[in-house]
Order: sequence, then structure tokens, then C-alpha cells
Amino acid sequence: MDLPVERQLVVELKSVESLMPVHGAQLLTYLRLSGLHKGLLINFNEKVLRHGIRRMIV
Repeated sequence: MDLPVERQLVVELKSVESLMPVHGAQLLTYLRLSGLHKGLLINFNEKVLRHGIRRMIV
């Protein structure tokens, strides 16, 4: 888990060519283990950053 934010949100940071299903599974695992319900998966290796952000809610 890269950044827990105010006990409400988990942020997982990546810098990869493209996000793979394993990255989403990793974030889901962090959410389940932490007991939190909201997460952001952010890939910094995108031309436009907003294209590299995925929101997950459990």
C-alpha cells in the first residue's frame, strides 16, 4: 500500500507501460486487508495523467 489517506482511501502508485489486471487485484487486496472501501490506482506513465487513474470501490 503506497498511501493510506485519512483512513478513508488507499492510493496505489505505478509507473508501468499499461495497467494490468494484477495491479487492480493488488489494490483490491489492500482494500480488503485494510478494511477501507475506496481506492485509487494511479499510473504515472501516461501522456495525460487523468487517463492513468482508476477508481475502485468495494
